[in-house]
Amino acid sequence: MEGAALGLPLVVALIALALAFDFLNGFHDAANSIATVVSTRVLRPQYAVAWAAFFNFVAFLFFGLAVAGTIGTGVIAPRIVDAWVLVGALAGAIAWNVITWWVGLPSSSSHALIGGLAGAAVAKGGFGALELAGFAKISAAIVLSPALGLALGMLLMTAVSWLFFRTPPHRVDRWFRRAQLVSAAMYSLGHGGNDAQKTMGIIALVLVAAGKLPPTFKAGDIPLWVVLACQGAIALGTLLGGWRIVKTMGMKITKLKPVGGCCAETAGALTLFLATHLGIPVSTTHTITGAIVGVGATRKLAAVRWGIAGRIVWAWILTIPASAAIAGAVWWCAAHAAGVAGG
Repeated sequence: MEGAALGLPLVVALIALALAFDFLNGFHDAANSIATVVSTRVLRPQYAVAWAAFFNFVAFLFFGLAVAGTIGTGVIAPRIVDAWVLVGALAGAIAWNVITWWVGLPSSSSHALIGGLAGAAVAKGGFGALELAGFAKISAAIVLSPALGLALGMLLMTAVSWLFFRTPPHRVDRWFRRAQLVSAAMYSLGHGGNDAQKTMGIIALVLVAAGKLPPTFKAGDIPLWVVLACQGAIALGTLLGGWRIVKTMGMKITKLKPVGGCCAETAGALTLFLATHLGIPVSTTHTITGAIVGVGATRKLAAVRWGIAGRIVWAWILTIPASAAIAGAVWWCAAHAAGVAGG
């Protein structure tokens, strides 16, 4: 760790900024959790966000903190972390989240955070400040998580079609309207379990910079109050919702029925459960988008509006470099204003 430990006011300010990112993560990604259940009219929007927020909050009861450990020790070298690196990282992630929310694109809050951390760290210490093994794991997940979501979505939808092909459509619809409540809950558990831990990792870095945690901390060293604060912030963000993105996720990519919504949410949830268990910070947005495309493609390729999907892919491609550029610029301004650039 470079420099002196942070003072209490700065620690409090950085934690508040991290929780603001967590809140915006929930707000921005609320549509991922509720779009399918709303678009199939299984739940009204106000009930859907409450349902998703509850399972976002209780997710810590079902998962360990391996993702938080990856963010805290596996993305950038802990020695490079100081207040201005953290400010730059969070500012880059928050700014990109707000921009993409404003234009209604479901970009990845997770990759915005990764980009922010990388941009601020590289601005301060060059490319040697990156943990290449962690970056390789996250880069692989960028490709694999939507691909796995897509494959599982297609597999589940195909299996359901074979199992229920003799069942009257109205009966299938009635059964899967009920089943979608369970699949939506599962997906929200996966969302809360993976995404809230990213902010836990950031706050752990703040505590490292403050001298409250060792640079080689383990996931189990993260205090319970950090866990509860992060789960609460993302749940509150989900509760308030990101309505601009609901239309894109639930209605513009492909037209969903309850059976398709259930299969998409289940595929997304299974992907998130696996990634969280392995400690990989994946994009919930990538995952559910892949699953929705997979479900839609089982009917016919024309059922997917590939132009909309293409816009989303461009948002994915731009997220890490854009948030990194913003973070690097914020670090440079903050560090030079404080007179500590290059320190």
